[in-house]
Amino acid sequence: MNTKATSSADKGPLSGVTVLDFSRVLAGPYCTMILADLGARVIKIEKVGSGDDTRAFGPFLEGESAYFMCFNRGKESIVLDIKSPRDRELLERLLSTADVVVENFRPGVLDRLGYGAERLAKTHPHIVYASISGFGHTGPLSGLPGYDMVVQAMGGVMSLTGWPDGPPSRVGTSFGDLGAALFATVGIVSALLKRTKNAQGAQVDIGMLDCQAALMETALARFDVEGMVPTRTGDGHPSLAPFESFAASDGRMIIAAGNDTLFMLLADALGAPELAIDPQFATNDLRCRNRPVMVEAIEALTKKRSVASWIDELNGAGVPCAPINTIDKLLDHPQLVARNMIVSIQGQGPATFRTAGNPIKIGGYAEPDPSVPLRAPGLNEHREAILSELMSASGAYASAETADDSARHSVMSRESSARLNQGFKGEDAE
Repeated sequence: MNTKATSSADKGPLSGVTVLDFSRVLAGPYCTMILADLGARVIKIEKVGSGDDTRAFGPFLEGESAYFMCFNRGKESIVLDIKSPRDRELLERLLSTADVVVENFRPGVLDRLGYGAERLAKTHPHIVYASISGFGHTGPLSGLPGYDMVVQAMGGVMSLTGWPDGPPSRVGTSFGDLGAALFATVGIVSALLKRTKNAQGAQVDIGMLDCQAALMETALARFDVEGMVPTRTGDGHPSLAPFESFAASDGRMIIAAGNDTLFMLLADALGAPELAIDPQFATNDLRCRNRPVMVEAIEALTKKRSVASWIDELNGAGVPCAPINTIDKLLDHPQLVARNMIVSIQGQGPATFRTAGNPIKIGGYAEPDPSVPLRAPGLNEHREAILSELMSASGAYASAETADDSARHSVMSRESSARLNQGFKGEDAE
């Protein structure tokens, strides 16, 4: 088997870019997963002993974490004790060949270890240094830890999620982490483009709370304009109607007729063209104001037929609509399969599982073969190959020594592990 993780050479626009990934858990690894999907070489720097925290997160496949494998596919793994002079020398060599550093420790952690953005800007000015933390590197809250749930609550999205008569709810996925990951990716790619013009790297400072505020759509503006605090609206849109779920004879479906023309098409498809000229529903603003009456009138019709029947009818009429799928419906969904959006992941064993692939489709680059699993690295799997690549020419690490080195790091003494973990404990961004 190739000593590197699934090769990214010529697989995307970031081919030739090397990323050192110090991040753990979700926001950082998701960001670097995207970079790997786009062709970058991602070398994951893991802590002594246990590696990324998510290696211990379920579910497990043949003893390996599917959670970890989902977001670390296509990467390489090396364990470094960055308090060890030997590994610090290796890290310096890695930094000399890297284009991007990604970390999601609490601000100040890597500075104390000697690898903060300010120091690397002086010693490795070509590097794009991306930091993802709960609150960014400035402001009164910058020193606090910020997990996904914390920023979902603080950023307001929980107050908008759920039903009006229910409590605030967490968004169904880790919206705080994933939003920060996406903004970090945009920042990194932008900084790499800037570097082509002046050969200088840059620091990309991403605060998860900032990202939550940026994803509030019009909620902030609505409050500032109307003076009323936006609240939970269930599955309806506060500014569009009908734009919510409706009952059919065998379940619920989504109808998203977001303008007057679409509402006319909907009324015709429902067999009730008079709805479109009803004074209560003549404009989107009126439909929003009269939403309960509108929903009652529409459901009096939709309850007469099944979801599948209405989906066919409405699609034929050009009205945006959808069944409300459960997760089991996605893996074999014909649209996702046709777009190569379902990929297989493999760890160290032969078993594979399916998950979502790369949604960024760029012309001129071949799509990965969905029948070929993307590999996720074992802990410290690529140490020997990386040592050979970087150090053999200088003789700093003898080739015969690398196997012993790998074994030695996989059974690092409790004392060394404790020293390193003391530097990292409690410093997670997420």
